[in-house]
Amino acid sequence: MTEDPVKNSERVRLTIAGGVATIALDREARMNAFDEAMHASLRAALATAATDASLRAVILTGSGRAFSSGQDLGERAATFAQGQVPDLRASLEGNYNPLVRCLAQLPIPVIAAVNGIAFGAGAALAIACDIVVAARSARFQFGFINVGLGPDSGASWHLPRLVGPARAMDLALTARPVSAEEALAMGLVSRMVEDADLAETAAAIAREFATKSAPAVAAVKRQLRANPAGTLDAALDVERDTQSLLGASVEYRNAVLHFSRPRT
Repeated sequence: MTEDPVKNSERVRLTIAGGVATIALDREARMNAFDEAMHASLRAALATAATDASLRAVILTGSGRAFSSGQDLGERAATFAQGQVPDLRASLEGNYNPLVRCLAQLPIPVIAAVNGIAFGAGAALAIACDIVVAARSARFQFGFINVGLGPDSGASWHLPRLVGPARAMDLALTARPVSAEEALAMGLVSRMVEDADLAETAAAIAREFATKSAPAVAAVKRQLRANPAGTLDAALDVERDTQSLLGASVEYRNAVLHFSRPRT
């Protein structure tokens, strides 16, 4: 297995090894809160992942005791202290929305390995990933309302689709913290593991994608993310068109010949 050295930026550590890019938010003193520099560093890391054809998965995690505490309110306070009003429209259009779209549009799976607190935009970022693995110490809190805001970073779209409209309304209006155990029970995350097992569990999931057909993995992600509120007929048509393409792939041919080989 070849391994690239860790690529350190101002706010993010990127490691590429064995076809897996591990991106660690690295602003531990601020519980990995997002400021402009963090956004720029994460965009650069994801751009590397998007252009590296050898990669089969991305792991997104946090350094220290938090996944991410969301937006750095100190940055917002500095704007107010200067007698200005933060331009949240520009922040979403320039930072958060492109980030969430990038996670959705990457053709390889993105695994969130959630350690500790995931608050506000940090929680929204976690559930925007394709597979969410939570350490037992993880806590999710969609706390936008506590600072006078509504949900953003895709939370208003992902949350009700994961946990249902009633639970989503509860979590968004009360901003109550959700333990890893409850998150697993309600479908907010797909797996929960002990803290000591988080990194290896995420890595094992990521490595498994190296054994799968890359076109098929990309197709699964694309199909399951495409218009979940659409009709059955539309889904059947997409399935038909996708299988027509995948059925002509070398990966499918090799798999069919392998599994149809006589067993002795």
